Amino acid sequence: MFQIRTVSYTDPEAPAAFARSLRETGFAVLTDHPITPDRIEAAYAAWGRFFASDEKFAYKVNPDRQDGYFPFKSENAKDSPVKDLKEFYHVYPDGRVPPELEALTRAFYDDLAAIGRTLLGWIEDNTPPEVRARFSEPLPKMLEGSRQNLLRILHYPPLTEAPEPGAVRAAAHGDINLITLLVAGSEPGLQARDTAGNWHDVPCDPGMMAINAGDMLEMASGGYYPSTVHRVVNPPAARNVARFSMPMFCHPRPEVVLKPGTTADDFLTQRLREIGLKA
Repeated sequence: MFQIRTVSYTDPEAPAAFARSLRETGFAVLTDHPITPDRIEAAYAAWGRFFASDEKFAYKVNPDRQDGYFPFKSENAKDSPVKDLKEFYHVYPDGRVPPELEALTRAFYDDLAAIGRTLLGWIEDNTPPEVRARFSEPLPKMLEGSRQNLLRILHYPPLTEAPEPGAVRAAAHGDINLITLLVAGSEPGLQARDTAGNWHDVPCDPGMMAINAGDMLEMASGGYYPSTVHRVVNPPAARNVARFSMPMFCHPRPEVVLKPGTTADDFLTQRLREIGLKA
């Protein structure tokens, strides 16, 4: 049975329950975490104003650095022939952020990165020794000094016309990184796929944070933690409104070895090419 566990961040049993959910489904949902719903709403409102303005075009992505604004239909899922129905902004530690959004966004970045390190510690401590022996270094240490942790601000506009066949807000994909932290989106739509191919809604009530394992964690753990395929479906006609979300992708330093012969930088470069973000 595919059941994403909901775990209280403050529960003494949370680390074991969280790691068990990642092992069983590739996902877990946290409640009682430090980032309050009012902060999330304020961030979505502020970034909504940015996406609605022409200012965004002054921050268009630098392909070498992968930071800044990515216009609508910039990205496709791996092996998908059509582009996703979204625009987004990449925030890195040394990247550009519009001045009016700097303080708010940097605080989000720092808080999510800190939670990510804590969660990787939970995973490390609750992984069987024979699996943990595969890690080239402890999971939290892989993030030490990393400039690759990525906060992505996503805007999925309302659908103003019928999309081309197969086009959805985010086509089925696995994430590249170790783990992804996703505070509740402004609207539903996130779904995860089980091993039988069935889709399940991922809870996104205010105060919840969805966490999923990425391809790098699956690789480093020899498949013990699955990188579960997920997607964001188009809204129903009766609720055709914008959707915002803010995933934090926790990435190791470039030189970290994920498996013999493959570093984090090797894998990231390969995947960015596959999804159309790197030449």
